[in-house]
Amino acid sequence: MLIPKKVKHRKWQKGRSRGRTVETRGLTVAYGEYGLKALEPARLNSRQIEAARKAITGHMNRRGRLWIRVFPDKPITKRPPETTMGGGKGSVDHYVALVLPGRVVFEVDGVGKEIATRALALAGHKLPFKSRVITKE
Repeated sequence: MLIPKKVKHRKWQKGRSRGRTVETRGLTVAYGEYGLKALEPARLNSRQIEAARKAITGHMNRRGRLWIRVFPDKPITKRPPETTMGGGKGSVDHYVALVLPGRVVFEVDGVGKEIATRALALAGHKLPFKSRVITKE
């Protein structure tokens, strides 16, 4: 499970993505040869990232190299069930990574094109957004 070791503020406000409908950073394949690009905005939690990582490494038979380009650092709070209003904000339940369209989430190198594209496509099924496999060009 990916969680930050230390945070400046324990609880964050929810925030909105005003006007920024596409990502401005992490748009190209930087480390590997093939990448998985997000086509929709979403919140990725550490369980989803881990499930996609297992799908990629399992299909590649632990050959090649994998880079995870996102990290869940935004805390999401949750109130206990059947609790009345008031009493403050709930405790931190989990952490998410905010993903906007255009962000490269995973990168792969060191395997053939067929294996890499199939592994990244399998990982895309584990994620809560539509994605596309891209190559370094």
